[in-house]
Amino acid sequence: MVKVLIWGAGAIGGTVGAHLVRAGHDVTFVDVAADHVAAMNQTGLRITGPVDAFTVPARAFLPQDVTGVWDKIFLCTKAHHTRAAATALLPHLAEHGYVLSLQNGFNELEIAEIVGAPRTIGAFVNFGADWMGPGEILWGNRAAVVLGEIDGKMTQRLEDLHQMLLVFEPNAITTPDIWSYLWGKMGYGAMLFAQAVGQASIADCLANPALLPLWRALGSEAMAVALAEGVTPRGFNGFDPEAFTQGATEDAARASIAAMVAFNAGSAKTHSGVWRDLAVRKRQTEVDSQIVPISTIGAKHGLACPRIDAMVEMIHEIEQGTRPMTDDNLLELAR
Repeated sequence: MVKVLIWGAGAIGGTVGAHLVRAGHDVTFVDVAADHVAAMNQTGLRITGPVDAFTVPARAFLPQDVTGVWDKIFLCTKAHHTRAAATALLPHLAEHGYVLSLQNGFNELEIAEIVGAPRTIGAFVNFGADWMGPGEILWGNRAAVVLGEIDGKMTQRLEDLHQMLLVFEPNAITTPDIWSYLWGKMGYGAMLFAQAVGQASIADCLANPALLPLWRALGSEAMAVALAEGVTPRGFNGFDPEAFTQGATEDAARASIAAMVAFNAGSAKTHSGVWRDLAVRKRQTEVDSQIVPISTIGAKHGLACPRIDAMVEMIHEIEQGTRPMTDDNLLELAR
């Protein structure tokens, strides 16, 4: 039995944490949503969807109510809540413990600023899940799970972590280069953020031939910045970084897009989490924390990211209520 603190019991934290509870581990959940915390304590945490369906008893707290110290803390909040969450969990982190970032973006850097680089572990996750309501998480599909020390070392604690998470994803792997996967996710992530400005599903958006120029532009801008950073992005679940690098053919991009369509068509999670933030939960997205850094880092290398910048501005307009969420937005970006 391993003792784990899950900080953020939404789509990612709830799904992973429920599997750990079912495997017999001692898991404590922390979340800012009082109704979600109450539901977990009263009726348990319920996982639904086509992959598996089960309910586990859950011990959950609001951040201000949690007490104790843990060697292993999994940070699973939205990217723009990373600094506040890492600061709040710091008193609960053992001196020789670690924080694992189960998030999207480059949050490991911000976590390391607060808890220290030696106490930070990185991860890349692509499985589909959605918070459906208090005490309920939809698990839409299996996908890549990769774990890595942020300094590239292959350590015993990393191997122990890997063994623990195999109860959730049997195909999870470790890597000495977690940044290659995180940068790969940036290219694919830019496409997911674009999907959020309209109404069509991820698979339908990707399959629309009129939008191929958009996917090529977004992917190529992100991959160019990664290469300028000295990182060779890695592919996953259909996304092929080389198909979106300078000199790549349209046929290569089309083949990668087709593979991504096939992957997403089989998921019960039809729309991105960004889309749900805008259309369902009516709240701020992670765009400034996840996507803006691509353009910011690119500027340091003299690389412009005009299509990414246009998409970011469009998402801001939707957040502010000045632009409707229609598929015409995607056509506008493609042009």
